[in-house]
Amino acid sequence: MTGRIQTREDMPRVVAFVPMRHESARVHGKNYRILGGIPLYHHIVRTLLDVPYVEQVVIDTDSPVILEDAARAFSDRVRLIERPEHLLGEFAPIHDILIHDARTVGAEGICLHTHSTNPLLRAETIADAIHAFVDSGPAHDSLLTVTPRQVRFYWPDGRPINHDPENLIRTQDLPLVYEENSCLYIFDRRMLERRRNRVGDHPLLFPITGDETADIDDEQGWRFVEALYAARSRASGEELEKQ
Repeated sequence: MTGRIQTREDMPRVVAFVPMRHESARVHGKNYRILGGIPLYHHIVRTLLDVPYVEQVVIDTDSPVILEDAARAFSDRVRLIERPEHLLGEFAPIHDILIHDARTVGAEGICLHTHSTNPLLRAETIADAIHAFVDSGPAHDSLLTVTPRQVRFYWPDGRPINHDPENLIRTQDLPLVYEENSCLYIFDRRMLERRRNRVGDHPLLFPITGDETADIDDEQGWRFVEALYAARSRASGEELEKQ
């Protein structure tokens, strides 16, 4: 841990879910492919374990590689669930997987969902998101991370979405819109089961910018994250040398 998380005694315990399939269509074995000397999924699991409010990390997978490796690498704060047959395959709805896992571990209260493909997500950011969700009270029934965008968007037929081509203004003056970046979702189990969706009727949008939003979806994305990870590691090393 970096020690920069401002812990609070009033915070509830959180169960964090990290579902992973054995195989990926675009990047072979990406969830357990080596990044920075360790399997990719280790990065997000270690980050979650560094968040003081995360009581348990739940790995749901059909991968014998991950099941064997995780049992050896992590403590009993990490629970393993072998994905049942009816939820196998790339088209299994994520909400059905989350509901199954929440029921299996008996999760009550706040749940969190993230991905192994967001290895640059920081523990401080996750803790801040939990703080924001709890502090929002009944006004919001869920939280999702988003990336702020101020760029010109078009429909496929060329029609402008968020700007007037006849009245060209600077992009920084365009209305702010938000892109769901899939880094993090926070929700209540009861809401998840009621709506069969991790995003509720009144979600809180939590902006994240910079390298934390980097996601691995294809080989180009893998190389991009490798470069960002190497740059972050160098920066961390240089900072330690100055201390």
